[in-house]
Amino acid sequence: MSVRQAVGRALAAVLLSCTAFASVGLTAPAESLFTISIHPVLINLSVDIDVKVGAMHFHKRWSALPDTSKT
Repeated sequence: MSVRQAVGRALAAVLLSCTAFASVGLTAPAESLFTISIHPVLINLSVDIDVKVGAMHFHKRWSALPDTSKT
């Protein structure tokens, strides 16, 4: 097996794993150990993404509009 084939197979495996990880998280009930929830916010054209893994909770917001606040 050449290096090119090995890298291609590794990338395919990573892509399949990420797809499975996301599909399980998106379809899991809210009280399960692993969930992914996506909430659109239409006021500022943004998307809130919440990921819960066990007791840890991660939150990320992405907006199509630039942040106008200067700190």
